[in-house]
Amino acid sequence: MPNSLLSVSGKYAVRTYGCQMNEHDSERIAGLLEMDGLEQTDSFDDADVIVLNTCCIRENADNKLYGQLGNLKKLKEERPDLQIAVGGCLAQKDREIIQDKAPHVDVVFGTHNVARATGLLAEARISGPITEIIEESEVFPSALPVKRDASYAAWMTIQIGCDNSCAFCIVPAVRGREISRPYNELVTEVEELAASGITEVTLLGQNVNSYGRDLTLKLRGGELPPDAEDLAGKVWVAGSHTARPLFSDLLRSVSEVEGIRRVRYTSPHPKDLRPETITAMAEVAEICEHLHLPLQSGSDEVLSAMHRGYTADRYLAKVHAARLEIADLALSTDIIVGFPGESDSDFEKTLEVAAEARFDNAYTFVYSPRPGTQAAELVDKYVASSVTSTRMERLRKVIERSSRLGNESRIGHSEEVIVEGRSKRDPNMLTGRTRHNRLIHFPANRPIRAGSYAQVNVTAARTFNLMGELVEVTASPKHRTRIPVVAS
Repeated sequence: MPNSLLSVSGKYAVRTYGCQMNEHDSERIAGLLEMDGLEQTDSFDDADVIVLNTCCIRENADNKLYGQLGNLKKLKEERPDLQIAVGGCLAQKDREIIQDKAPHVDVVFGTHNVARATGLLAEARISGPITEIIEESEVFPSALPVKRDASYAAWMTIQIGCDNSCAFCIVPAVRGREISRPYNELVTEVEELAASGITEVTLLGQNVNSYGRDLTLKLRGGELPPDAEDLAGKVWVAGSHTARPLFSDLLRSVSEVEGIRRVRYTSPHPKDLRPETITAMAEVAEICEHLHLPLQSGSDEVLSAMHRGYTADRYLAKVHAARLEIADLALSTDIIVGFPGESDSDFEKTLEVAAEARFDNAYTFVYSPRPGTQAAELVDKYVASSVTSTRMERLRKVIERSSRLGNESRIGHSEEVIVEGRSKRDPNMLTGRTRHNRLIHFPANRPIRAGSYAQVNVTAARTFNLMGELVEVTASPKHRTRIPVVAS
């Protein structure tokens, strides 16, 4: 395990921009900093080390980063010993730009060398600003020390990179090709998480449902090596040894770990969502009845231009098949508005698909060009901002209508809820998540620890959350013993 070479005392702050993969990496960065002797703070003014973990998928994340770096310049002038590091996808892509725009940054590191974050900070204290970007991961972030905000839930990276070539996406360029972690290593990690008190695990990957395809491609044909079961799991080793994803196998194995009550995953690609994954979700009680399936567009012409590999009808067919097999399924999605060349007719088709799919939630984005992607070169096809803003408002109304109807359908149901803590807006209310990942607020006349499970009757519904009444607490979180992490 890499270490810092020079331990320090003081405080650190980590800010994250972007997706759950970035959040996961930030937990590891925080774990490394704490192993180095630093304590977490929410205030930049109190921090001795500030790490900004960046995203480059959407333009707004870029703007937030450079705005934050501008604000930190004055703080650095007032406190020259303050160290500032920028990591993540944007650092991987824009290393020279960051150096040019923000020379007060001490360390720039990429997505593949999270493990080197504290070591680079130590070196920078001696020799000055450092930029280190490597193109292949030396270690999976999940293998690093971790500092989690929640003691009952954990994200676990099962693969890094992506083999798809979506025209709008920069991920393959900044995170590389798909590399899957060994199967038994993942199961062992979940066993360790459960032993520490974790009851909910979310499996992460850029395209989780293709997990293991690269492993079985290498193993197929010929005599299996001694570590084949460790790499691909006992089900594949006992089977036909064909090249195939192992995701449905992994879902079942993770769910069998004693102490794990909920399993989630994100994000699958519609073209790779296989029947055996849906069957696993239907048959295994621990797998939550929530499917996040990015649509991006309801127009076949736009989907083709995006290189998504499916049509609107094929997407809806998969949604229909999932709903037939999985009782009481919740569905969420991602949609891009204003992809280059999107016509009024194309957008109308997106509205039609969104209405038919009845999404419970959707993350909607106005297209923003990412340098280095194919779509960014289609300048003559960019859609005017006045048009995209109108389209976004129309899409928002469709999504909010289906979200509200979905929430209203829960009134009168008793929901299993994992308690997250007190509501930020009303300390007299508790907040939790249902198996559908719906937010629910309910009063409690006694303290209930975060991570507890409870049955809550739904009494009212809003567009984005539910209201309920506590019936009973069904499980309390395990006592959590903190075990020091020792670098190897």
